[in-house]
Amino acid sequence: MMTILTRRMMLRTGVFAGGALALSGCVQMPPPPPDIPPLSYGALRDGRHTIPAVPIQEIPAFLHRQVVPFETTEAPGAVVIQNQNRLLHLVLADGYALRYGISVGREGFDWTGVSTVYRTAHWPTWTPPAEMIRREPHLERWKDGQPGGPNNPLGARALYLMTDGRDQGYRIHGTPQWQSIGRFASSGCFRMLHHDVIDLHQRVAIGARVVVV
Repeated sequence: MMTILTRRMMLRTGVFAGGALALSGCVQMPPPPPDIPPLSYGALRDGRHTIPAVPIQEIPAFLHRQVVPFETTEAPGAVVIQNQNRLLHLVLADGYALRYGISVGREGFDWTGVSTVYRTAHWPTWTPPAEMIRREPHLERWKDGQPGGPNNPLGARALYLMTDGRDQGYRIHGTPQWQSIGRFASSGCFRMLHHDVIDLHQRVAIGARVVVV
């Protein structure tokens, strides 16, 4: 009498086993994302300064720092800034990036191109350029520089960019104006939350490539 093998019987006897193993060998699983601990946006003591807490729940979730899949031809360690999305990506290995919400240049001050991080600073001094003082005369008081601190426009850290072979005044920097994150609000620089720029600063090397699109 002919025996009819059911699928369950065939699996038990190993009839499908070889094929199943062969099939599983053809499926390449993507590498898991890197395990990067979450940031706290509470009050933070940094050197001799105290950074106020940020009400992170009031900032849209897509602007929170997070690991995301990211397709790019840039090497790990590069920074890719998307003006229209108000997002900054630090390229990681295996097709991932560490993404931060930022503020970018308002209309007439936005730009695209390739730059290099040529220096960084903790609690940098901010000196408004002459053209900014002409537009906003109240900044005259800082013509010789505003000392670093939580209310300084450059915030807790600054990454200075070299563009077309010279410093054109563009920075990636912290800001006390957390409400500006996700907006077109700056004069061409890229603003980040104090907590985020401290995190980015410790991950980006001098000489890193910065691509603004």
